[in-house]
Amino acid sequence: MTHLLLALICLPAFACLALSQERHQLDRLKRPLPPAAQRRLRGLGGAALLLALVVAVHGSGWVIGLVQYSGHTSLSAGLVFGALVALGRRDAARPLPARD
Repeated sequence: MTHLLLALICLPAFACLALSQERHQLDRLKRPLPPAAQRRLRGLGGAALLLALVVAVHGSGWVIGLVQYSGHTSLSAGLVFGALVALGRRDAARPLPARD
């Protein structure tokens, strides 16, 4: 149960951290977010990662909990990175609309 909970916390945390960067905002949203929204996304992502650490340590103790936390953060960061790359490639493969 701890693994599922960690995955459900870490994946959105890294998605928030990725979307807090202007480069990814332009790629995915086609516009930059206001600075206040960027700060909120960074704070939410950081708070979620801290929550994941607490959940991991509470569920499995310091030794195993830190190993689980490290594994889940690595996997989640890799999945978010892979999704950003895949979406970027998909967008690059689409033909641009014709301008008149």
